[in-house]
Amino acid sequence: MKLLLLTIFLISSPIWPLGQNPLVGDPYVIINKQTNRLAYIDNGEIIREYPVATGQTETLTPEGEFSITVKAIDPYYRKKDIPGGDPKNPLGTRWIGFNALDTDGRTYGIHGTNNENSIGYYMTQGCVRMHNEEVEELFEHLPVGTKIRILKSEKPLEDIAIEEGVVKKGDSN
Repeated sequence: MKLLLLTIFLISSPIWPLGQNPLVGDPYVIINKQTNRLAYIDNGEIIREYPVATGQTETLTPEGEFSITVKAIDPYYRKKDIPGGDPKNPLGTRWIGFNALDTDGRTYGIHGTNNENSIGYYMTQGCVRMHNEEVEELFEHLPVGTKIRILKSEKPLEDIAIEEGVVKKGDSN
């Protein structure tokens, strides 16, 4: 009986199978507001870094760990009643909404832009803005539920990823 209980415990525990040390959250996204850079991490490795635009002021883009709750192709821009796909739509071609400040992915998101020259700057009302072709690429790799960490740090993205436990030292590109 003891052996059966021990076996059930081991199989259902996070250490099974023995010897594996899974990384936290795959895939995972880190956004550094200090450098306006986004890291896409999968299988414990930084796959790609992207330039982004973040909030006009330090507090507009919320910091913390959030989950993707909504994804949309050619998102509708509610504030100004602009349909998806319209060249005037500031959300660009994709919306990856996350649950910051209990908004359920409807207010804060990673999205494209109709102003490509804004990327790399502090230009948004709180969202994270990307070049359309790059957000389309990222969109394909991030399922609903993916964790996003947003912070402001002087450290390189690789160091942040190691500290977050999503990349092992020496494993990233």
